[in-house]
Amino acid sequence: MSWKLFFSFVFTLALISLLATYWLLPFGTTQFYKTQNSGNFNFTLDNSDDLKMQFYDNMRYPNKEILYNIESCSIQKRYEMEQALEIVSNLTILKFNPSDFGWEISVTCDEKTRIENGLFIGGEGGPVNITNTTNFNVIFNGEVLLIRESKCPKPNIAIHELLHALGFSHSLNPESIMYNITNCEQQIGDDIINKINTLYSVPSYPDLSIEDASAILRGKYLDANITVRNQGLLKSERTNILIKADNNTIDKIELPEMGIGQGNEIFLSNVFVPKLSVNELEFSIIYTGDELEKNNNKINLKIKK
Repeated sequence: MSWKLFFSFVFTLALISLLATYWLLPFGTTQFYKTQNSGNFNFTLDNSDDLKMQFYDNMRYPNKEILYNIESCSIQKRYEMEQALEIVSNLTILKFNPSDFGWEISVTCDEKTRIENGLFIGGEGGPVNITNTTNFNVIFNGEVLLIRESKCPKPNIAIHELLHALGFSHSLNPESIMYNITNCEQQIGDDIINKINTLYSVPSYPDLSIEDASAILRGKYLDANITVRNQGLLKSERTNILIKADNNTIDKIELPEMGIGQGNEIFLSNVFVPKLSVNELEFSIIYTGDELEKNNNKINLKIKK
């Protein structure tokens, strides 16, 4: 009787060992690839009518309310800059607010006359800190240097340099205020006003996008690489990425908060997959807040056939 119990015990132990080996040890390797329609789905702004109005495409600040600071300027130049800010604000959806700290546009003045190529330089301006986020070239800081006072009824020099700080380059049209030689008859064209309003009509939301993913299944253990980037106009909050195998959740990983344009590459190793076979993997960002686009929060991988 004792021998029967012994062999029964040995048989049961061997069976458990075989099942454990089958479930826990890797057998074979499966490579997954992005499906044909999987990947980024980003909205686009229509630039078909633009004649290279800006230094780079779709340049804008994160918000339509922009902080500025004016220092080291005479009373007249300060007045002209404030007039320029008011004029652009009245013509567009932009709003400019003065600030002693955290400003985005810095305005300074120089009393020395400057001459370049035989022409008096009225001022200088432009973005100084830009991040490309696929949809936008986001300006974090811009600078304006006023050298000459305007001799026109409108502060054309200050408006010209302010538009440079907003990302607008010189125009070939002599009637445009962005022409490189100023005169009092120049105007802010409708093309500039429309461009500003179009750019800043997009709300200041984050936009988390899974840019790429790859995975290898070794037996029942999954290794994966996931690249995520915030392509939006606002810092994203902390959230999670859900991993599914054939619509069954197998893991959830934390995604830290990300600044504008910031990316994260996530490496996963030995994630247990409790299925006999897997045909499709899904990686999806679970973000409950507003975003510019939700369709780029998910990517699917399938076995290459």
